[in-house]
Amino acid sequence: MTTSPWEDHFHQLANNLADQCDDGECFTLSLVAEDSQFTRFNRAQVRQTGTVVRGTLTLTWMAAERVASESMPFTADPAPDGAALAAAVQTLRSELPQLPADPYLVRPTGTNTSREVYGGSLLPVGAIAALMEPLQGLDAVGLYAGGTSVRAYADSAGQRHWFETQTFTQDYSLFAADGQAVKGTYAGRHWQTADYQKTLAISKDLLGQLAMPRKTLDRGHYRTYFAPAAVADLASMLSWGSLGEGAMRRGGSALGLLKQGEKTLCDRLTVTEDFSQGQVPRFNQYGELAPPVLPLIAAGKLVNTLVSARTAKEYSIPSTSAEGGEYLRSPVLAPGTLPTADVLAALDTGLYVSNLHYLNWSDRPQGRITGMTRYACFWVEKGAIVSPIENLRFDESLYNFWGPYLIDCTQETTLVPEVGSYGYRDLGGTQVPGMLVEKFAYTL
Repeated sequence: MTTSPWEDHFHQLANNLADQCDDGECFTLSLVAEDSQFTRFNRAQVRQTGTVVRGTLTLTWMAAERVASESMPFTADPAPDGAALAAAVQTLRSELPQLPADPYLVRPTGTNTSREVYGGSLLPVGAIAALMEPLQGLDAVGLYAGGTSVRAYADSAGQRHWFETQTFTQDYSLFAADGQAVKGTYAGRHWQTADYQKTLAISKDLLGQLAMPRKTLDRGHYRTYFAPAAVADLASMLSWGSLGEGAMRRGGSALGLLKQGEKTLCDRLTVTEDFSQGQVPRFNQYGELAPPVLPLIAAGKLVNTLVSARTAKEYSIPSTSAEGGEYLRSPVLAPGTLPTADVLAALDTGLYVSNLHYLNWSDRPQGRITGMTRYACFWVEKGAIVSPIENLRFDESLYNFWGPYLIDCTQETTLVPEVGSYGYRDLGGTQVPGMLVEKFAYTL
């Protein structure tokens, strides 16, 4: 991809701000922007389609250990953007003296620069309507979102970062007559019709299985296979008070017992923050560049945590270039030895869980997670799907299902993409295998 006109404009805005900085002042400037096509489907027909081109600038101004921020639209026009930023500087300067000092304020330092631009092969707009043709006659709903996304950062220390990528997601659900559904997602940077058709074929096969009578299970422990989407849901909890050093230090981490050596995890579990995939920017809100690969859990042992610059300052420890929230940005769970084709045979008798939702901590210090099964989940006997199940609530500790109960993970891994678009299209996803566990606690 060639240089976007947005890129030159953003850097010029940052240079102009640097000229406005007085002694003792500093700033950071960030940009989130997109040029995206959205097409919504219902009953396998196009119901709404359109293009969204928008951006948001966020200026953070610092002086005398005080900090304030203001956001504004990014128009890509030098005159209005420059005027808006100049006005914001005056507003923030007037606000700063009224604010309390921040003892852990992170001022911009360093000389990091980066530029990552990833092109793609996206569907032409005129071809998007045909995505539902293979699903005619089915109750199919979904959302196609694709286009260019931008994340950028600049500061008064001279750091400059630009990340631009072309991606797409086709997120859909197929509904059975009784309201049950199969969820499918196809995503990437380069559209491959054959791969999309394979994804649809798997979904339609599961939809056919939903036609069988549902089975109601008693609460208890069941041998369970978690498909990659469900594993990604479980892995998402590691971003919520688990791997962050701040949560560890304050005693609120679900992995605190692992760090203290009071609990262990299975040596089959390896979790890595891997930016080499190019799914999300390596730079964070402080302008730091994360290492391309950072091992976090290696063969069941905690080897690193996510340390933000703010936490590093508070506790006088090195930063690992995490975001302020100390959450995973590009997580990868290592594969195992189980071929995906042999999953049902290896499960033998138990539950096949496609998706989960409503996850939350029920006992964070003990690593207990609660949630619900969702979409196409089945009871399996002797390696064959017997019936779909009624939804179940679970309550289980990660020290169990990623500990002694973990049997194996699949050889193949899947990128489960982020598909949110509430503000802007989300970037990235979680690269995970499927997971087979000996028993898992279902409570309702």
